[in-house]
Amino acid sequence: MRRVWTCSGVRWSGEGAVLVWSGGRTSPLVPGRRVAFGVVDGGVRTCVGARGNACPMRAVVSPRGTGARCEECARLDRAHSVAADTLADDPRPYRVYLAWFGPGMVKVGITRAERGSARLMEQGAVAFSWLGQGPLMAARRTEELLRAALGVPDRIPYADKRAVRTALPEAGERLAELRDLHDRAGRLDGWPESLARAPFEPVDHTGLFGLAGLPPTRGVVRELAAGGAVSGELCGAAGPDLHLLTGRGAVVLDTRLMTGWELTGAGAADGARDPGITFPVREVSADPGVQDGLF
Repeated sequence: MRRVWTCSGVRWSGEGAVLVWSGGRTSPLVPGRRVAFGVVDGGVRTCVGARGNACPMRAVVSPRGTGARCEECARLDRAHSVAADTLADDPRPYRVYLAWFGPGMVKVGITRAERGSARLMEQGAVAFSWLGQGPLMAARRTEELLRAALGVPDRIPYADKRAVRTALPEAGERLAELRDLHDRAGRLDGWPESLARAPFEPVDHTGLFGLAGLPPTRGVVRELAAGGAVSGELCGAAGPDLHLLTGRGAVVLDTRLMTGWELTGAGAADGARDPGITFPVREVSADPGVQDGLF
């Protein structure tokens, strides 16, 4: 009988990324390593619950959603999140940051100081710099200041990040754009007095993510499906995305699609024929500057 695992997603640290499995087991995501797994035939994707608690209904959820939560569990999870502005009295210090994902793609955000730069790695930030640190509401006001005064967004779609990740400019150009925005932010009036400002000290993740020489993306996995499988050589990883070299070229797998499924081994690791990739894949243009469709 084949062993079955459930995946909790990717966990990042300064050492790199690991896939986290039920029971606490982890699999290091090292470039050159083969990533191979299949979805149990006849299986369905079930809700992963909220705040560390299992979904009481074991509700079936969409294979295309990245949250893998039913409506009720998603509501409960968000009700206790910083993003929902429900923790105004949180006494912990927060940091404000600028994150660069590609030319013209810089966002402002906040993260708990105790988490260090983990949040930046989880989002796939190619480079970042801190803006300051202080109480939660001061960090929130600083975030809003940059949005209102400089038009800096607080979200960038993952599709946009993936579209430019394999054709990034040189480090000097990346950091120049980040430095310019950091300088402009520092000259603004209206900064909260309780937020201690941080100097421009950029951190670049291209080496950590393995982005140098990353092959052009030819497809993005749309969803996982019962009985399907994927096998490929890991070229790089950024945020939740794994860039896998398969028989059809480089394909991106968003590991958030793996949660909620029962998974098992696939390919050469268990003596079977290498399946390549049998999940639905959205083809993309080999040229990141060419749009492959309206939708």
